[in-house]
Amino acid sequence: MAKYCAFGGFIHNTIQDMNILIVEDQDAIRRMIEALVSARGHKVVAVANGAKAVEMAIQKTPDVVLLDLHLPGQYDGFDVCKKLRATASTKDVPVVIISAKDDTATRAEAEKIGATAYYDKPFSPTALLKEIEKIARAAKQKVESPSG
Repeated sequence: MAKYCAFGGFIHNTIQDMNILIVEDQDAIRRMIEALVSARGHKVVAVANGAKAVEMAIQKTPDVVLLDLHLPGQYDGFDVCKKLRATASTKDVPVVIISAKDDTATRAEAEKIGATAYYDKPFSPTALLKEIEKIARAAKQKVESPSG
């Protein structure tokens, strides 16, 4: 039976629950993204800096990382993505960039280091949920028909 979600209509049980790591330094945005994806039945871990993101991702590999580029501390979003791509357990984890930086060079750099998708702030909650569902469907297909 489908449940109703205030953010995006009905939750369909065909999409698996995903473990999602949110990396965003702005509290209000982090809480909003957390509420948005957890309302869809996903398990969420949310952190405010890059070093904690890398630590959490290595401790328990997420299904998806939602990553801001401008982060305080030792690692910015680019560094986090590079570290995830360089670590065996996280190298294939989809990384969705959510950033206020919306220029061609930033997008090109994100693509170069292995970002799966790029959303500029302010972003559409519906578009972000659709991206997560697309990733979930692809993961489910991969599990059901492992061919590579």
